[in-house]
Amino acid sequence: MQRKSICDPDLKIGILNGGGDCAGLNAVTRAVVKRAEEYGWEVIGIRHGWDGLLNVDTMKLTYKDVRNLINTGGTILKTSRTNPSKRPNGPETVLENVKKLGLDALIGVGGDDTLGVAAMLYKKGLKIVGVPKTMDNDLSSTDFTFGFDSAVEEATHEIDSLKTTGESHDRIMIAEVFGRHAGWVAAYSGIASGANLIILPEEPFDMDEVVSFIKKRHERGEKATMIVLAEGATLKNSKTFDQGKVDEFGHVRLGGIGEFLAGEIEKRTKYDIRVAVLAHQIRGGQPTAFDRVLSTRFGLAAVDLVKEGKFGMMVSLRGTMITSVSLEESTAKQRTVDPQLIAVTKQVSY
Repeated sequence: MQRKSICDPDLKIGILNGGGDCAGLNAVTRAVVKRAEEYGWEVIGIRHGWDGLLNVDTMKLTYKDVRNLINTGGTILKTSRTNPSKRPNGPETVLENVKKLGLDALIGVGGDDTLGVAAMLYKKGLKIVGVPKTMDNDLSSTDFTFGFDSAVEEATHEIDSLKTTGESHDRIMIAEVFGRHAGWVAAYSGIASGANLIILPEEPFDMDEVVSFIKKRHERGEKATMIVLAEGATLKNSKTFDQGKVDEFGHVRLGGIGEFLAGEIEKRTKYDIRVAVLAHQIRGGQPTAFDRVLSTRFGLAAVDLVKEGKFGMMVSLRGTMITSVSLEESTAKQRTVDPQLIAVTKQVSY
C-alpha cells in the first residue's frame, strides 16, 4: 500500500483538547475544521482529551457542526487531565489507536501538561502539532495563550463588583484567583480593577507588611481595601496552600490562601473582612473578541503546519504575528510574570 502524502486530499486529522477548559476552545476547533475542509481533509474530534485516544472516544466533525461555535464557551469535544504516561502502556496504546483510527496527523490543544505529552509522543513517531491553551498564560514561547484574556475580563468584572460592595460597607475584600506558579490573571485583573493590593506567586509576601499596609489605609480614612491574590501565593519561608489532592500530572489542588490571609488580618486588626474565590466562573463563559480572533488564527495556523509537514511544532503569537516553535521549547519552562509587570502591580498599590 502506497504511503499517503501529507498533501493528499483524503487526509484524516484528529483534534483533542486537554487540561482545564477555557474560553476559545470551540473557536479553535471551528477554525481547524474550516481550514481542513478547504484542503479536502476529514476531521475527527477526540473526546475527553488523551483519554479519548486511550479508549477510542471520537466524533466526526464538519464545518456545519462547528460554524456557529466561535462565541461559545467550553468545548464540544470535552476535556480531561488524563496523562497517558500514568497508564499501563498508555503511550503505546495512544499510538496504536491513532493508527487504528486512520489518523494521518493530530492537533493537540492544551497547556504545558497536554503539550508535554504531545512532545513525548512526537519523539515516539506521532505526527502532531500543538496549539497553546491556558487561562493562566504561563506557557513559554508565546506572548499570549487563548483563554487568558477571557479569564481576565471575567475576573475584572467580578472584582469590580466586590470592590463596590466593600466600599459600601467599609470592608476589606479579598479575591483569590487562579494562578499556581504564575500570577498573570491576578496581575492583569488586579491592575484593571484598580485593586489596592496585588499579591503574586512570583514574590512571597510578608504578613507584617500586608497588615501594616491595611492599617495605614485605615489611618488615613481608607477603610475599604480590595486585595487580589493568586491561589499559588505564599508567605515568605512558607509553602503553597493545597487540599492534599494530586492530579495525574502531579499537581496538587490549591486553595485556601485567601481564607488564611483573611484570618490573619482579622486576628491582627479586628477589621471587617470577606473572601471570594474566583475559580470556575472565570474559566467558563463566552470568549472575548480578542480570544475569538486569537483562537481562530491559531486553529488555521495549526492546520497549515500539518499541510507543510512541520510536526513537533506549536503555533505561537509573537507581537502581532503567528509563528511556530518546537513543542520541546514551548514546554521547557514555565512563563512567570516578568519583573516589569510586577513593578507595575506595586506602583498602583495605594
